[in-house]
Amino acid sequence: MDYLLDTNHLSPLVTPDHSLRARLQQHVAQGDTFAIPTPVVSEFLFGIGNLPRARQNLAEWQRLRADFTYISIDATIAEEAATLRLLLQRQGWQLKLFDALIAVVALRGHYILLTTDKDFRAVPSLQCQNWRVP
Repeated sequence: MDYLLDTNHLSPLVTPDHSLRARLQQHVAQGDTFAIPTPVVSEFLFGIGNLPRARQNLAEWQRLRADFTYISIDATIAEEAATLRLLLQRQGWQLKLFDALIAVVALRGHYILLTTDKDFRAVPSLQCQNWRVP
């Protein structure tokens, strides 16, 4: 399986004993792949850098970062995100720009999006899973 991580699934991975980290490592061992859109990397690093464990978090991130593929946002993704936001707005849904970019990356790459964010429910054909629910 190919998965795309939202920030809420990436952030716990810097905690060595977090159950989500163990689950991800198990999936990597089984051959599953994990990708991260580059804006998520920025949001994630900002978030973990503001915590009391910032130094430890960044050290853990350095150990983990090679396990991921990184997806850059290009003009085509940006255009498709705008189109998606307009489509959803016409249907009465508001999707933030950041979330629209993530959704388009997931759709284009046929990824399962790992997220706790319920706003993605409105995106047609987007497969989402929440691994943070027990």
